[in-house]
Amino acid sequence: MSEHVERLPAQASEERDQSAKITWRDFLELTKPTVVAMMILTSVIGMLLATSGVPGWEVLVYGNLGIALLAGAAAVVNHVVDQKIDTVMARTRKRPVATGKIAPLEALLFATVLASAGMFILMWQVNDLTAWLTLASLVGYAGVYTLFLKRMTPQNIVIGGLAGAMPPLLGWTAVTGQVEGHALLLVLIIFAWTPPHFWALAIHRKEEYAKAGIPMLPVTHGNRYTELHILLYTLMLLAVSLLPFVTGMSGMIYLVGALALGLRFLQYAIRLLRGDDRRVALKTFKFSITYLMALFVVLLVDHFVYF
Repeated sequence: MSEHVERLPAQASEERDQSAKITWRDFLELTKPTVVAMMILTSVIGMLLATSGVPGWEVLVYGNLGIALLAGAAAVVNHVVDQKIDTVMARTRKRPVATGKIAPLEALLFATVLASAGMFILMWQVNDLTAWLTLASLVGYAGVYTLFLKRMTPQNIVIGGLAGAMPPLLGWTAVTGQVEGHALLLVLIIFAWTPPHFWALAIHRKEEYAKAGIPMLPVTHGNRYTELHILLYTLMLLAVSLLPFVTGMSGMIYLVGALALGLRFLQYAIRLLRGDDRRVALKTFKFSITYLMALFVVLLVDHFVYF
C-alpha cells in the first residue's frame, strides 16, 4: 500500500506531462485521416457521377467538408470504444486514447464538436437528406458496428460494412437531393468489397485479433474457411462491379477496367486460398485498396468520356 501511495505523485506528474505534450496532430490522428480521405474520394466521385457536368463548388466544398467532419467524429468514437482492444494490438496500441495521452471524455467532446459542425454545414449549405444519411452512417459505424457487431459475430464486417459503403451515396444525394438506383450500385460495390478487404487483413493480424477477443472470421473459423469466403466474395464483387455497365450507367472503358481489376483481385484470392500465406494476405489487403480506388477512377473517366 505504501509503495502505491508513493507512486501516485509521480504518476500524476507523468499524466500532466503527457497532457502537456498533446498537439493538434494527436487530435487529427483520432479522426483516422487516411480512412476519411478515402471516404471523401468516393464521395467526390459520387458527386461527379450524379450529374453530366461538374457540380458547383459550394456542394463540392461544403458537402465533402460536412461528410468529412461526421466521418472523423465516428472515427474518434471508435478510438474511445476500442480503447482496451487497441492497447493489445500492435498496430493500434500507440493511438492517443489507448496510450492515455488523450482522455476518453476529451475525445468524446471533440467528436461531439466535429459531428455538430458537420451536421450544421450539411443542413445549412447542402440538404437535409445528406445530413441525416451521413449521421445514420456515423451511428451505424460508431454505434452498431463498433459497440456491438465487432464483438458479437464473425460476420461483423459483412453486416457493418454498409456504414462504410455510404460515401458515394452521400456525395450523390448532396448534388441531387434524392436517392437513386445508380447511387445504390456504388454502395453495393463497396459493400461487396468490404469483406474480402478486411478478412485479408484479419488473416494477417489473426493473433492480434484473437488476443483482443475480437471474433473475426479467421479466429473463429480458421484461415482456410476465411480464404474460401474471400474467394467467394471476390467473385461476387466481380459480378457486382459489372452492374454499372449492364444498367447503362457506364460504357466500354469502365467494362474493360472493371474486368481487368476484378480478375487481378480474383488472382490474389486464388493465391491466398492455395498458399495460406500471411504475406499473400497482406498483399491481398493492400491490392484491395488499390482496386477500389482504381475502379472508381475508371468509372469517373468513363463517365466524362461518354457523357
